[in-house]
Amino acid sequence: MGRYLLRRLLQLVPVFIGTTLLIYVLVWVMVPGDPFAGKCGERPCPPGFVAMMTEKFQLDQPWYVQYASYMKNLFQGDFGTTFGGRSINDIIATAYPNTLKLAMVALAIEAIIGLTAGVLSGLRRNGFLDNLVLVSTLFLIALPIFVVGFLLQWVLGVQWNIVEPTVSNEMRLSELLVPGFVLGSASMAYIARVARTSISENRRSDYVRTAIAKGLPMRRVVGVHLLRNSLIPVVTLLGTDLGALMGGAIVTEGIFNIKGIGGTVFRAITTKESATVVSIVVILVLVYLLMNLLVDLLYAALDPRIRYE
Repeated sequence: MGRYLLRRLLQLVPVFIGTTLLIYVLVWVMVPGDPFAGKCGERPCPPGFVAMMTEKFQLDQPWYVQYASYMKNLFQGDFGTTFGGRSINDIIATAYPNTLKLAMVALAIEAIIGLTAGVLSGLRRNGFLDNLVLVSTLFLIALPIFVVGFLLQWVLGVQWNIVEPTVSNEMRLSELLVPGFVLGSASMAYIARVARTSISENRRSDYVRTAIAKGLPMRRVVGVHLLRNSLIPVVTLLGTDLGALMGGAIVTEGIFNIKGIGGTVFRAITTKESATVVSIVVILVLVYLLMNLLVDLLYAALDPRIRYE
């Protein structure tokens, strides 16, 4: 396991460099428009200011020189500065924890509700509960996130006054339950369906029939034997979903007024702050890579037949 972990960590280095290179080229070099448009109010920026900023941010250099300079600063923990002079490290430090907290709440909600619904549906296939889960999950998959968000915000926050329509700066857990449900609604539906299918297939396996024939309680058969082997596809979805939740929280953060990564990326794109966009996407790539590694390691813990050398 130790050698496998070391080998995987070493493999992450070229993957990380390759993805950051691709992101840098696509975002920084190929973003159309003047990066200094609107930076000086309604008037065009003076030529002297443009020349100074171009030299400061090395915009007159070839793209590979800019990329090498960016990576050098990145490995030193410096994400650079915006055209306005604000440190991108400070921007990320302010917005990232909010999105991470929202994503973790959404991940917990989709794991608990989705897995519970999938297990109960798989154990009682073709019953009322199974049909209810299939219809409700199809409903969540078909509805766009902004529709679910506005609907819950209007019903629960405005009409029934059960929750606050928007999230405060304190971002208490009670305030994040509804936004977390909205953000993870589609993934929760997929997890429920995948868990249902996996439970239904594994229930007919020989090891389950053997466990039942030995006289083991049904609770132990499901919790120890059936559920453990059925979790592998669910863990795959949950592991890779964290990065997707963080990167796809723009709509949810906008609806519930959460000052997170999504809104920061949107504002950076509209103002052509390419350095901010690249830095945030680089962090999301790193989250994806580490979560994929964690998922692979969890496979061995869930299935004894899997061994890494």
